[in-house]
Amino acid sequence: MARDADGRSTSTGELSARREAICAAALDLAATGGNRAVTHHAVDDRLGIARGSTSYYYRTRQELLRAAVIHLAAISRREFQTAQRSAERQVVSIDRAADLIAAQLDLLLGARRRDALARYALAADAAEDEDLRDVLARCLFSVPAATALMTASGVPDPEQAAHDLISLLEGLLFDRLYGSRSRLGIAAGTPAGVADLRAPIRRWLGVLRP
Repeated sequence: MARDADGRSTSTGELSARREAICAAALDLAATGGNRAVTHHAVDDRLGIARGSTSYYYRTRQELLRAAVIHLAAISRREFQTAQRSAERQVVSIDRAADLIAAQLDLLLGARRRDALARYALAADAAEDEDLRDVLARCLFSVPAATALMTASGVPDPEQAAHDLISLLEGLLFDRLYGSRSRLGIAAGTPAGVADLRAPIRRWLGVLRP
């Protein structure tokens, strides 16, 4: 048996659940208040736990940030694996690929909006930490998942196409969150929102394989 922040005996599973809750709270704080909102005391307060509890699990703010980003990457990995299995089961048309990609991007603007906002908020902290920057760069989009989809779609040089696709998606995501499209009032999770994303993705795919 391990011990929690209060010195009480607890199971490994309970400790893992507490760590996950702390990481999720850190992401919530980053998404709503920016990177400076992520502090040990703020996480304690958000979870309603005793002051000092978060620092028991993550001694420094950098450790807390790293754990939160790794947690975010794990969430995304599960999404990638689901999308990748779907793509690997069949050869998909360009139109179907555009549908799949637009739907995944729409999730980051709707159901997973917190993850996208937190990722951008924490970018400033990752600027001087190469390891953290590398994890953060890969925590919303997956080159292997994109490569699998490009391969299934029959585009030439699918690995290079995957990198180019992710660059396109990064731009579309930022534009809908903070750029010119953010001012258009396009709602995520709606047919209009998905169609707005699908159009440039379909045009780009059409250049690769008309």
